[in-house]
This record gives sequence, structure tokens and C-alpha cells, in this order.
Amino acid sequence: MKTHFKYLVLIILIVFTNIGFTQSIYKIQTNDTIDMKLKGTSTMHDWEMDAITATGEARFTFKTTDEKELTSLKSLTFNLIVKDLKSDSKELDKNAYKALKTNEFKDIYYTLSTSTLSPQKESYLFKTNGKLTVAGVTKDIAMDMHVVVSSNNTIICKGSYKLKMSDYGVEPPSFMMGIMKTGDDTTLDFTVTYIN
Repeated sequence: MKTHFKYLVLIILIVFTNIGFTQSIYKIQTNDTIDMKLKGTSTMHDWEMDAITATGEARFTFKTTDEKELTSLKSLTFNLIVKDLKSDSKELDKNAYKALKTNEFKDIYYTLSTSTLSPQKESYLFKTNGKLTVAGVTKDIAMDMHVVVSSNNTIICKGSYKLKMSDYGVEPPSFMMGIMKTGDDTTLDFTVTYIN
């Protein structure tokens, strides 16, 4: 009888804990809502590679009384095919793909581990921890993610993370017969819209 009572109490707690909240899964679906950049420096000038394609999904929790009031971010992923990154130099692209070992590791991807919510005026700030994989090497990273809930049932996530290519076993690429050498410090910027 005590065992049955414990199970009943557990079920009641689960039900009441979830009352007032609803979870929704959002996915990256359209290319015109994606802006990802890999940026760095070189011996000649700064460089930038852009991509407008990615895949991924996120699970958000809202108050049921107001589905625009975000209460937590339960999970989030994004996946970027390295060869979708393009600069204004085909030679830089070629050497970057080689340095990033795209023959073996085709993707850069991120998976959220934990997040802490800080509501702001007309937006939300999430202090996140997650795993970033580049060239087959996975590292734990901490990153601020800015989130805006739009009126058209979409959620815009923006973030930026500075990394050293050498931490991921990547030798910074060079081109123009070695005259231009890229620096080790690189920044991954992203603006991604998740759609319900």
C-alpha cells in the first residue's frame, strides 16, 4: 500500500510541476533565416567566411498563459557543413577546408548542455554551456546566447564564440604561396531562426 501511495504522490508532483508551462520544439528550416560567420585575422588583412545553411532544433518552455513568455531553454543544436562556408577567395576556402580536415570531418556542430535564463527588455539572455565540435575535436564551451521571441512564432538566437584553431587540432591555413598566413584566433558568430 505504501508503494502505491509513493507512486501516486510522484505522479501528482509531476503533473503539478508541469501545470502552467508548455514545451515546444523549434527547427531551423529556411536558409534565409541563417547567418553564420567564421572570422579571423591574417598577416595581410582580416578574413571572413559566411554560410547561410544549417540544420538543428531547440526545445523551449513557455508559460501557457502567455506563449511568448519564455521560461527555459531545454535543448539546442545546430550543425554547419564546413564546405558551406565561403569567403571572397577560393584559395582561402580550399586551404581552410584542408586545415579543417573536411575529407574526414564534414561538419561543425554544437549541442547545448545547460542554460541559465536572464530575462531582459524585449529579449532573453541565456548563459549556456555546451559542446562544440570542430575538425572532429569536441570541447566544452561557455557562451552567451541572446534570444528574441518574435510575433510570427519564430525564435531568433544570436551568439558569438572566440576559439583558437590549435585547440581543435587545426593548423591555421595560409594562401598566396604562404605570403598570407591566418592567425590562430577565430570567432564563430551566428544568427539562427528556429521555427515551430
